[in-house]
Amino acid sequence: MAKKLKDTDYLFISTYLHSRERDLLTGARMERMIEVPTAEEAAKVLTEIGYGEFNTASPRELGSILAQEQEKLFADLYRFVPDKAVVDVFKVKYDYHNLKALLKARATGTDAPDRLLLDAGRVSAQEMRRAVWEGDYSVLPPALRAAAEEASEMLSATGDPQLADFQLDRAYYEEMLSAAGNTGSEFLVRYVRATIDAANLRSAVRTLRMKKGADMLRRVLVPGGAIGADSVQTAALNGNLEELYRSTSLRQAAELGTAAAAGGSLTAFEKACDDAVAAVAASARSVPFGVESVISYLAAKENEFTAVRIIMSGRMAGISGDTIRERLREAYV
Repeated sequence: MAKKLKDTDYLFISTYLHSRERDLLTGARMERMIEVPTAEEAAKVLTEIGYGEFNTASPRELGSILAQEQEKLFADLYRFVPDKAVVDVFKVKYDYHNLKALLKARATGTDAPDRLLLDAGRVSAQEMRRAVWEGDYSVLPPALRAAAEEASEMLSATGDPQLADFQLDRAYYEEMLSAAGNTGSEFLVRYVRATIDAANLRSAVRTLRMKKGADMLRRVLVPGGAIGADSVQTAALNGNLEELYRSTSLRQAAELGTAAAAGGSLTAFEKACDDAVAAVAASARSVPFGVESVISYLAAKENEFTAVRIIMSGRMAGISGDTIRERLREAYV
């Protein structure tokens, strides 16, 4: 039986990560990136906090830099974190992202471009490519292997990538929640449940916006959140999403979601969903040491990568500063 870890086992990594927080992309730095005259000057703000240089005329290079930073983050934490399974909870989504892209490519007889694959999962992008192309999923972790086999069979039987996506989304959240539970961290479980709650609210609003009904909701909603999938479905069909989420951190998101479901803008709604999940992670900032420090830092970096993509893509495309600000999530610091 594995030794149960104590908060003090995280003393070094917590101190290390707290020292690294000064190099996070703060709200003030985001504003500088938006305000400076050119995309090149915006990129210089990133180099000041450790990002590599890239050609701001190339969206592909932006994607490559972000992928490299993600890989560096995981490799760095793997060196010091007492329980690597905590980091793996955050790596799970990249496995499923790559699996989706490759299964769709195989189903359509094309090859998934390397730029669509992210080498930040538990399984390398190259190993995943080989597994999908050869139809041999034995190298994948058990839950991922089962999901890959089921999705592959579904694609072969139906030819419908959307059905395979629904199945893989369900498997992804199930595995992430199970992996979080296996770490013994109640905080990580709470964070993952918040992620599932936000995903279900998004799915409900999008389904209503498309004027789809109960059958679609049953397909897209996933179990495991603090609010049950059945409750979300009932509230969505009865027009009671605001009431369902009124006493939760997703209250504002649900209010904005009601407007979005009726045809309003999705931007503010999506932002409110992400901010609610980020607030759960940020609630651990005051914890001096413990697994919470690792979880909150990982979540902060995930949000940072999203912010970098939004700002730099906007600057490169000549989008106005106000429009970029509307899309940005709350900064961790």
